[in-house]
Amino acid sequence: MQHAVGSPLPPPHQPGQGPTGWQPAAQHPGAPQSSVPVPPPPAAPPQPSVPPIPPLPSAPPPPDTTGHVPLPPGAPVGIPTAPPAATTAPDPTTTTLAVLLIGPAGAGKTSVAKYWADHRRVPTAHISLDDVREWVRSGFADPQSGWNDHSEAQYRLARRTCGFAARNFLANGISCILDDAVFPDRPVVGLGGWKRHVGPGLLPVVLLPGLDIVLERNAERTGNRRLTDEEVARIHGRMAGWYGSGLPIIDNSQLDVPTTARVLDDVLARAIASPPNW
Repeated sequence: MQHAVGSPLPPPHQPGQGPTGWQPAAQHPGAPQSSVPVPPPPAAPPQPSVPPIPPLPSAPPPPDTTGHVPLPPGAPVGIPTAPPAATTAPDPTTTTLAVLLIGPAGAGKTSVAKYWADHRRVPTAHISLDDVREWVRSGFADPQSGWNDHSEAQYRLARRTCGFAARNFLANGISCILDDAVFPDRPVVGLGGWKRHVGPGLLPVVLLPGLDIVLERNAERTGNRRLTDEEVARIHGRMAGWYGSGLPIIDNSQLDVPTTARVLDDVLARAIASPPNW
């Protein structure tokens, strides 16, 4: 059988189904029309009107918070004072405090700060500047290799980081003790910097044993925290400038760590009752 040229071939017929994709042919004109009326399709039931959904209100920007409690402006805590009618000094072991323990390398700052924080009756955090400074791994600027702009910048960055951490802990009711080798002949980046970072409620205390004790303790150190004897002597000499500054000074040459921590509590009790002018 011949097909007209250009006429498409019909798709193969499959048993049980009509030609796929093909529409039934329209009725030929002149063919008899069905006399059975075709009912109109049933009308769709009315749909209930749904009110338009109002747009969600834009949420306000989240407040500037850190941790659980928004950081207060300025100082995290005021200088703790005793009630006017108090007849005894306030107990520093149950008061929220911000303490800065100052001293040369080998003075025992870290050991005393850890012990003091461990044995308080209220939550207390110890923040060591050297620990935070050594967070920098690649590119660490070790002052033992020579003091330069990079080591100065990393010290400043570590101090700001420690100060921010202290404010965060204090805002959440946790006391802090920080330790740092702050020099009296650099007030802007020393006490002035800590006061800016933490607030005027910070209580500085100087830990200054004799030079022979500092040299002996430094000799027991390892790694980049061990300094030369010349450097230790130079730092100790600069730290002597704290005498006459008005800050409380603890000579722990003959004191072990627990005894030094108890002396620190006594010093803080007096500082709370009569804050130092710094």
